[in-house]
Amino acid sequence: MNVSPVIKNIRNVMRQDKGVNGDAQRLEQMGWMLFLKISDAKDEASEDMDETGDFVSPIPEKFQWRNWAANDKGITGDELIHFIDRELFPGLRELTVANDKRTGLVRDVFRGNNNYMKNGHLFRQVVNEMNKIDFHAAKDRQVFGQVYESILRELQSAGSSGEFYTPRAITEFLTEMVNPRPGEKVLDPACGTGGFLTAAIEHIRKSSADNLKQREMLQNSVCGMELKPLPHLLAVTNLILHDIELPDISYEDALLRNKSVTDKDRAEVILANPPFGGNVDEETADTFPLSFRTRESADLFLVMMVNYLKPGGRAAIVLPDGSLTGNGVKARVREMLLRHCDLHTIVRLPNSVFRPYATVAANLLFFERKSSPAREPDEFSTKAIWFYEHSLPEGMKYYSKTKPIRLSEFDGEREWWNHRTESEKAWKVSIEAIIVRACENAAPHFQKETELKKQARNIKTKITRQKADLKKLDKKKDAVKIKRGQADVDKLEKQLQETETKARAEKKTGDRIYYAAFDLDFKNPNSNRANEEVADINDLLEALGQSFKESSEILQQIKDTIKDCGEL
Repeated sequence: MNVSPVIKNIRNVMRQDKGVNGDAQRLEQMGWMLFLKISDAKDEASEDMDETGDFVSPIPEKFQWRNWAANDKGITGDELIHFIDRELFPGLRELTVANDKRTGLVRDVFRGNNNYMKNGHLFRQVVNEMNKIDFHAAKDRQVFGQVYESILRELQSAGSSGEFYTPRAITEFLTEMVNPRPGEKVLDPACGTGGFLTAAIEHIRKSSADNLKQREMLQNSVCGMELKPLPHLLAVTNLILHDIELPDISYEDALLRNKSVTDKDRAEVILANPPFGGNVDEETADTFPLSFRTRESADLFLVMMVNYLKPGGRAAIVLPDGSLTGNGVKARVREMLLRHCDLHTIVRLPNSVFRPYATVAANLLFFERKSSPAREPDEFSTKAIWFYEHSLPEGMKYYSKTKPIRLSEFDGEREWWNHRTESEKAWKVSIEAIIVRACENAAPHFQKETELKKQARNIKTKITRQKADLKKLDKKKDAVKIKRGQADVDKLEKQLQETETKARAEKKTGDRIYYAAFDLDFKNPNSNRANEEVADINDLLEALGQSFKESSEILQQIKDTIKDCGEL
């Protein structure tokens, strides 16, 4: 049957209900109702196949779709709203889970979502429209799966909910390039509506025989996490529509899991578009190592995803430009990434790919974990990075809701992927050479810092001895000695303060030079659109190091001059 008119009718009915306010609430309302109907169809199929009679639905009989919704002339009006608000939702939210994952999934869905409809007669109309779709029929289910994808696309214009949807072309391209294979665990720790997971499912199905073994394998190897209730509900429904009997999508904050990751949790493949531009709470940030603590969600997700990758595991993720550059924690996160992983490819996207939700420029990062989680690698895993600039189609100024990015636009990247050469769109950066040069330029400053710290320790020792000697003197008999000795202590303490300040300055200078090597915001040097001269990064680092050295010398001269003036 043609499912589109049914969805259109459901929308029109919901718009008449005063309780449903906006697209996001309409999608949530439609989402949990579809979840119940699809789950009931799955349960009936399981009951038909169960020869032992042992199958028990996780949804209590009273709340199963067939028992309150399937009859078009069933309860309606206030009676229906009372049943939904006072019985169905409380009953499903308080299900006893024990060790039953299916029951836990149902409970999580209803704990996180709500019934917004207030008019029971309109509610009955929506139910009756949904009853026109036969989820037992494979053809109806397949057609609805396609319609469901269009429903998810609407999230792009559903206010802040747009963050949960990644354009289909992006999910398919990343999945194709990272190439998840049968039996590999695929993880999306910020799965939104499940776009990457369904892309992985479809990709694996194309590469292997469709049989019971494959279905069981997919059931046990595709998993996700999602913090917010609406996308969690939509993702669960999405995977059920892709014949995943029990979607392994946990309703939780993935970032809070970072400290407790074990080998069993790690995955061979990570596909993700983590939230960026948002701030996490302090409690969440504090679960990360001190050197990586930040409120920026994208940076924390990057740290966590490296942690979740098995050695040899592959990742393809979306990150904003802001994650490729910046100092402090951002630079340390990138250093960690390049040390533990081979970041072999970055595809630079136009800044309108996620319109209208966001206009920030984004990048597609492809990397493979080389290190073992048990030890810190001595060398950097990334030696060189290939960049590819994905341009807008000719004649197009920007992407939009009506003109989104299309999969065919990645044909250039596909052709180039296994036969890489530099071109107007592609260029290669030797990260290894940049890091070596940065280390060489920073080394004198770190060496000077070490020397100054040693001097500071010696001064502290002198101060301790001086103070100990002063304590032995008699305050009355040795007043002059005490005064002279205290003056010496004061002088040493001032000297200590100056030495420690110099040491910190040297470290700061060394850090600036060193961490500049991990700025990955490389512009295309081959583009005809940019005629300005692009300086060699090694020359820039050398010049930067020389500049810091000269600045330090000038600063020292000024301090010496001030000191001399003071003594005069």
